[in-house]
Order: sequence, then structure tokens, then C-alpha cells
Amino acid sequence: MLDNHPRGTICIEDLEIGMVRRLQKTITDRDIQLFAEISTDHNPVHLDEAYAQDTIFQGRIAHGMLTAGLISAVIGEQLPGHGTVYLGQSLKFLAPVRPGDTVEAVVKVLAIDHSRRRVTLETHCAVGNTMVLKGEALVLAPSRKFD
Repeated sequence: MLDNHPRGTICIEDLEIGMVRRLQKTITDRDIQLFAEISTDHNPVHLDEAYAQDTIFQGRIAHGMLTAGLISAVIGEQLPGHGTVYLGQSLKFLAPVRPGDTVEAVVKVLAIDHSRRRVTLETHCAVGNTMVLKGEALVLAPSRKFD
């Protein structure tokens, strides 16, 4: 389930430093299987419980990029939203996400360059009180001047 804020666009003219948008999604076995199919990443740490038990994770984990994809969803659907173009994203993976975990993806406006339509965003994902991923995104924001 994706939730929390209405979908749409916040044009660069209406963005403010400190604005935050978020969503929550519970990661399912089906999500992991579909991501493996789409990405062609069939690493058994994601798909084979017996194999994953013998790893440092002691059980299956979701693909890191599946978790990171939730950040993309917030950016593309909420902040700035429709019409946003990703220019870059740094990611640091801090803890595993397991099937059944509810991940909260949070995006916050850090800086706005109105002349170039560029917005720097703080990005992170958490499961409960545990930060599982953090990073920073640079995007080209939509503008009413270019509708």
C-alpha cells in the first residue's frame, strides 16, 4: 500500500526548504519476486531462505534497490511530483529490509536552485526506528513557466 500524501506536482515556484513528503509500504514476498524478475537480480539472498540463513543476514532480505525505489516513488509522485526528472542519487545502505517489513520512505527539500530548476533532496528509508537507507537526490523540478 502506498499512502500518506496526494499525488501530483509541486512546481519549483511553490517548493520550500524543509518541505517533506513520505510514503509507507510493506514489502511482500511477491514484491521481492517481481523485482527479481524485472531487474534480473536472482541473488539467492533475496529468494532462497535456506541459502540466506547461512549469510550475515541470517535470512532473506529485499533487494536494496527495491527499497530505494520507494524514494523514487515519493519524488515522482509527491515531491516535487509529476514531471520531475532524476539527475542523480547517492545511497548508503545501513540495514537490511526483510519480507514483511513496513518501510517508510522520506524525502525532504534541502536546497533549491531556481535559475537551473534544480532541487537537492535529503532521502532516507526506515523500518520502525531503524534507518535502513540514506542518501541525497538531485532533481530537475517541474515549473509553471514550462507547462
